[in-house]
Amino acid sequence: MSAKRLEAVRRIAVVRANGIGDYCFAVPALAALRSAYHDAEIVLLGKRWHAEFLTGRPGPADRVVVVPPYVGVSAEPGDPVDLDAQDRFFAAMQAEHFDLALQLHGGGRHSNPFTRRLGARYTAGLRTPDAAPLDATIPYIYFQPEVARYLEVVALVGARPLTLEPAIAVTELDRAELAPLGLDPNAPLVVLHPGATDPRRRWPPEKFAAVGRALAARGARIAVVGTGPERELGRRVRERLDTPALDLCDRLSLGGLAALLAASRLVIANDSGPLHLAAAVGAATVGIFWCGNLINGGPFMRARHRPLISWRLDCPVCGRNTLHDNCAHRESFVADVPEEEAIEAALALYDTAVDRPAAGSVDAVA
Repeated sequence: MSAKRLEAVRRIAVVRANGIGDYCFAVPALAALRSAYHDAEIVLLGKRWHAEFLTGRPGPADRVVVVPPYVGVSAEPGDPVDLDAQDRFFAAMQAEHFDLALQLHGGGRHSNPFTRRLGARYTAGLRTPDAAPLDATIPYIYFQPEVARYLEVVALVGARPLTLEPAIAVTELDRAELAPLGLDPNAPLVVLHPGATDPRRRWPPEKFAAVGRALAARGARIAVVGTGPERELGRRVRERLDTPALDLCDRLSLGGLAALLAASRLVIANDSGPLHLAAAVGAATVGIFWCGNLINGGPFMRARHRPLISWRLDCPVCGRNTLHDNCAHRESFVADVPEEEAIEAALALYDTAVDRPAAGSVDAVA
């Protein structure tokens, strides 16, 4: 049950400085917050990509402020931490006179002191036993759907849920990026994303290729996406497809990728940012999940989504049960998901996609 709304809230800070998938999980909470505090300004404290992707895009946040590298909040491995830059950032945030600051950034060991330092009149968020207190908190228990986790946080300040499904708008500027690709409006598009930041979440390229071949036989046009080191995975998929495929690795901005995913009939991907973005822009998805990650990041609905699950608990190298005692090995935990199961799910979604309202249209950009 939601608590009461706070009075006289004019400006709200939301701490959420991580990746695109993480942002998608927080969108329903941000939408609930926007509904409850419709006259307040919502300021997302995020990363540079948030500012580039969200500025000018319809959505629940009014603006983005980029957080300088801060350990446990916004710093990536190897980022130099500039304490003077942090001091300037917090001075600027305190000058904003936030009425409310929400911590949607994990257990709070680092992010709760960060949130308190913003100087807001009232703070709320998540908390593990070793984290500093806020004015109101929800216990951070790891295995919980991320969407529900953040909805619980905003409920602390009277924001009631509107939806469980993240939704991100695709703009005409996004769609304009697709025009040079020359997509054929008569060939249904299927997007494969074989990458994932964590190698343990990667399904083998040959299995992606097997699904791609089955869909190509149904008349699909296959596109492979990825960034940076994922290019090699994309190459291995394309080599095994036995049919021409679009190589779109590193060719689109995040907005362009959103438009591509929205224009597709189906997306097959590992548990990764592009999979969650695809769902948020309305695409049908087949996602490859480790069982623990499915609890936290799996889709709630099944009309458009078919999550496929690996139930492996023991490391394939050392045999250690990683639920209780993690190891340093990074071999795939999802390689045992059968390609036959993925083909069946993909064909079922592909064949029924014409009955679903399209989130995006190739015709609009070809």
